[in-house]
Amino acid sequence: MKAVQVSRFGEPGVLALADLPDPVPGPGRVAIDVTHAAVGLIDVYIRQGLFKDREGLPRPPYVPGLEVAGTVRALGEGVTGFTPGERVVALPGDGTGGYASVYVSDQARVVSTEGYVIEPALAAAVVPNAIMAHAALTGAIHLSAGESVLVHGALGAFAAVFPGVARKLGAARVVGTVRTGRMGAAAATRLPYDAVVDSAELPGALDGEKFDVIVDPVGGVLRTQSLDLLAPSGRLLLVGNAGGDWDHRIDGNRIWQGNITVAGFNAGAYLPAHPEAIRPAAEVALRAVADGLADTDIETLPLADAAAAHDRLERHAASGRMVLVP
Repeated sequence: MKAVQVSRFGEPGVLALADLPDPVPGPGRVAIDVTHAAVGLIDVYIRQGLFKDREGLPRPPYVPGLEVAGTVRALGEGVTGFTPGERVVALPGDGTGGYASVYVSDQARVVSTEGYVIEPALAAAVVPNAIMAHAALTGAIHLSAGESVLVHGALGAFAAVFPGVARKLGAARVVGTVRTGRMGAAAATRLPYDAVVDSAELPGALDGEKFDVIVDPVGGVLRTQSLDLLAPSGRLLLVGNAGGDWDHRIDGNRIWQGNITVAGFNAGAYLPAHPEAIRPAAEVALRAVADGLADTDIETLPLADAAAAHDRLERHAASGRMVLVP
């Protein structure tokens, strides 16, 4: 099979195209002929070596990639519920294997997209993230119908699926924030936000509005500002650190005194511990995507351009989601 390998931790140039043996699915696993593989910031962080000492995450040489779309190639012993040729997506596992023409996943993390009109590039780019967003909003933060939601980094790869899923869960109002340079894109977005404001103009841009739930994939100073934007007994959901400020901390006394709940969601740890969350999340996520509630800009690139895709993510030069085509 064709695959992109990381030869060592480092700059984007450590990604190189290689010919590797076709993997064979073991018991309980599914082999997928990959049509599209999504490129994400977590792929960049792992390749940079930021998590090199984290147990369970890959070390070179390895094939990166967490989210893929394609068709079932072969079934391992004991796998039921799938047939060869069926259109599927695979959710993140151990952070490896996606940038390849063949991907093998545990059957619990494979979701059929049959019966839904969803283009495969869109499926890879948003369906796994939408499933994770549902798990985060229901399992980690317990969003209730009628509540209001603020999403930071509103057009980002993970953030972009939250408004559609929140709508399906009954959110009454969904507002996004973006950095100043993204306001033009925000004005043209098809995502179901009631409004999108400039994060540099917080809190004034919100005219005193408070939110029951704030989704933060950005971190840094914006995370601290979020504490002032929560309604009484509000909840702050941490789902990433795209801003790159790894040393930032929030004041525990403010959390205590403000009666605030702060929850973290890391799909790589959450989904293996809560496999029962995947199927109901998939039902909502697939409906949201099929209904056009997660339409985002997607750029397809050949597998050989994986290093260029990583470089653009590092420089914040990607305007939408990038997916690789083997």
